[in-house]
Amino acid sequence: MLIALQTDSNNNPNNNYLYDRDQYLWRLEAIAHLQARDFQNLDVEHLLEEIEILAGRDRAEVESRLGVLLAHLLKRIYVNNTYDHRGWEITIREQRRQLRITLQQSPSLRKYFEQVFDRAWQDALMEVREDYPNYQLPDTWQFNHKSDQLLTDKFWTSSADERS
Repeated sequence: MLIALQTDSNNNPNNNYLYDRDQYLWRLEAIAHLQARDFQNLDVEHLLEEIEILAGRDRAEVESRLGVLLAHLLKRIYVNNTYDHRGWEITIREQRRQLRITLQQSPSLRKYFEQVFDRAWQDALMEVREDYPNYQLPDTWQFNHKSDQLLTDKFWTSSADERS
């Protein structure tokens, strides 16, 4: 898909103001320059900034979704409130689905997933302890830390047997 673009920037390589005025239009212009192999008029400084922002967003999404997943796994495993189980399981499925999509698109983020696990765990544990102070929660994750298991296993079915 080739993007043809008419802007008021007049393809001036010194015109970096478009980025500050209209980032969407700036992105379209950058795409057009790349597609045309017009590297002379490409705003490389802001292009690098945008790529760094995207990489940061991907990492933030992995960490955020992992935290939500762990919090809901904690609730589902340890909080004896059958009324909420279905809602927690729905959230678990959705977070897993979104994480699978992200990790399929960017497999190198699996390493990041494992790097931030402890921080996401601590955040999730703190949140659930605050919301459910009358329940005993373990200080450490009692199951496999690997992304494949975290994204598939129904830990609550095995934990019920172990806790009985």
